[in-house]
Amino acid sequence: MQFIDLHAQRARIETEVNTAIANVLAHGMFVMGPEVREFEAQMAAFSGAKHALGCANGTDALALPLMAWGLRPGDAVFCPSFTFCATAEVVPWLGAEPVFVEILPDTFNMDPAHLEACIEAVIAEGRLTPKVIIAVDLFGQSADHPAMRRIADKYGLKLIADSAQGFGTTLDGKHPSDWADIVTTSFFPAKPLGCYGDGGAVVTNDDELAELLDSIRIHGKVTPSDLKDQTFEHDPKYFNMRIGMNSRLDSIQAAILIEKLKIFPDEIELRNNVADRYAEGLKGSVLSVPGTPENVVSVWAQYVIDHENRDGLQAHLKSQGVPSAVYYPVPMHVNGAYARYTAGAGDLKVTEAKMATVLALPMHPYLSEEDQDKVIEAVRSFNG
Repeated sequence: MQFIDLHAQRARIETEVNTAIANVLAHGMFVMGPEVREFEAQMAAFSGAKHALGCANGTDALALPLMAWGLRPGDAVFCPSFTFCATAEVVPWLGAEPVFVEILPDTFNMDPAHLEACIEAVIAEGRLTPKVIIAVDLFGQSADHPAMRRIADKYGLKLIADSAQGFGTTLDGKHPSDWADIVTTSFFPAKPLGCYGDGGAVVTNDDELAELLDSIRIHGKVTPSDLKDQTFEHDPKYFNMRIGMNSRLDSIQAAILIEKLKIFPDEIELRNNVADRYAEGLKGSVLSVPGTPENVVSVWAQYVIDHENRDGLQAHLKSQGVPSAVYYPVPMHVNGAYARYTAGAGDLKVTEAKMATVLALPMHPYLSEEDQDKVIEAVRSFNG
């Protein structure tokens, strides 16, 4: 049994993927080739958004808008502590500071009430200027982006939906781009929509921001708006209007993603079928199964349960041939390089409780009912 079975998906679309890769090898435009533009258009359409731009990875996807908005020392960026380090990692790159926010106990996503308390605390202290909220769609399901949008508007902040694990999730049938200034995602192979290497993207409805991001991802190249009152007849990458980076999506990865996006809606449905069977089978055997609001469709990047003897259960599952994983055993606000930053308003008690109880079970679209039942029985048979 695989924790995430990438081979099963590859078997489903092997012919299509091999043909797509061969086409790139034939035309030789390996970086920012036609497949990149095609995938960007398809991704934007899938998201119901105006623009999608590929980049090198999900971490760069977070850095790009922060650079576009001119983040600098003295600025505060609010993000959950219970997340992968990349969410906060990009903030000190620009000299700004992350402020860590509490999560909700059922969804693992940022707590809007605590977010507002953190913003008020930062304003009262006066040392930092609130600038950006990064709301993570953790484990595959949408954060409460309508609430985040209201808070962002109230305090004049930008809102990023970090959908590295959650691309494809919807709330009231809408994607996070309906509320966030920008949605970022990762195409790391283990993600619900992953490529065969590293890759990422940003999604936005803001025309000016999209143009700026396109410039920054390619060394700050000149944009059509930059050339409004002047001309430059050569390759725009040689006329650099701003400090940028080199963060482009390879054509081969885009070609693979085009084929994967075709089956993505079906895979989301299959993932939800697995999650539903888990929820029914595990009821009463664990502290809690994941809570998903009725108006949210998760893409189930992970299926994470709570158990009072998490480490004992994990050892038991291993003895039964069931793989599992512990996510975020060291939350950001107590984690090495990040412990010196502000941990919001008051204690992060939910975050600190979750670090000792959460355990992720096998989850992918091709997990057979037989294997699902094996997982459920292994969890239920644990007596520790």
